[in-house]
Formats: sequence, structure tokens, C-alpha cells
Amino acid sequence: MAIIINVDVMLAKRKMSSGELAERVGITPANLSILKTGKAKAVRFSTLNALCKALDCQPGDILEYREDE
Repeated sequence: MAIIINVDVMLAKRKMSSGELAERVGITPANLSILKTGKAKAVRFSTLNALCKALDCQPGDILEYREDE
């Protein structure tokens, strides 16, 4: 897939744990894990909004496009 999810990068930059982020966003740790590993088929705008708010970032900091090789 050409869309890369950079939640791990933002967690490291913010020195925040996955559990803390899941709690702040209001999703289960399992669903956050699915998102972090790139296995999610979709992301709701409300979830993306909550992620950006919790991580104090822009959507482009979390989502990245790379051309398939």
C-alpha cells in the first residue's frame, strides 16, 4: 500500500506511550495497533482529528504517501 501511517514516529517525538494515546483518542489499544501497523482499511476523520489533537500535529505528520515500487 502506498499510504504510510507514522503514528509510531509521532509517539516517539511526543514521548507518549501507545496506551496513553489510545486513552486520549478514545479507541482501544488493539485498534490503535491495527492503525500503527498499516493494517487498517480506513481511518475516520473523527479519529484522525483526535489523533492530531492528542499528538499536537497535522494530518500530514501522520499520513504519508509513497509511490508503490
